[in-house]
Amino acid sequence: MGADRPKQFLPLAGEPVLLHTLRRFADPTLKVQQCILVLPQDQLEAWQQLCAEYAIALPHTVVVGGATRWASVRNGLAALAAHSTGVVAVHDGVRPLTSANVIEATYQAAYNHGAAVAAVVPKDSVRNLSQQGSYALNRARLRLVQTPQCFEIGLLRRAYQLPELSTFTDDASVVEDLHPIHLVEGDYRNLKITTPEDLLVAEAILTTFPI
Repeated sequence: MGADRPKQFLPLAGEPVLLHTLRRFADPTLKVQQCILVLPQDQLEAWQQLCAEYAIALPHTVVVGGATRWASVRNGLAALAAHSTGVVAVHDGVRPLTSANVIEATYQAAYNHGAAVAAVVPKDSVRNLSQQGSYALNRARLRLVQTPQCFEIGLLRRAYQLPELSTFTDDASVVEDLHPIHLVEGDYRNLKITTPEDLLVAEAILTTFPI
């Protein structure tokens, strides 16, 4: 991002990106029982300051993350020790435009199937690189994975008891050796804030196409 602060703390429509994200899951119609916010140790004070500055009163528990995404999810999962059953969602803090419909559908699919992930069909043509050059892939058979990624909590705990591998890119890749992953239709507006132009697009969506 090249900004002066972590991207989850950057302003979006006058509020931190992370506040928008947290608000999505605090929607009372979703009936989420507990929100765990995982942050690096050196970002805790900055988040506390933002909570004071923006009077953030949405219920959530802050947990210190680890050196990798895998370790951070494991730490967050440990904070749910009081829950022996149910469905847990893992979500990117920099996906602030996730609709309640996508969240609810992914939770419901995980309740029915054990593991579910929001995903969309690629809009662009896709090519695979090889030593001989590149070749086209059938994008109708490909999906771009988003979050939330939802799992039966016991299944996710079993997956995170296994050793971490370099091939783990998200929670679905951690779980898939234990259980099939059900795909749920995501939303193209559910973008991940990664580069400066993403913030411009996100603000345009918020002001033009309210979710």
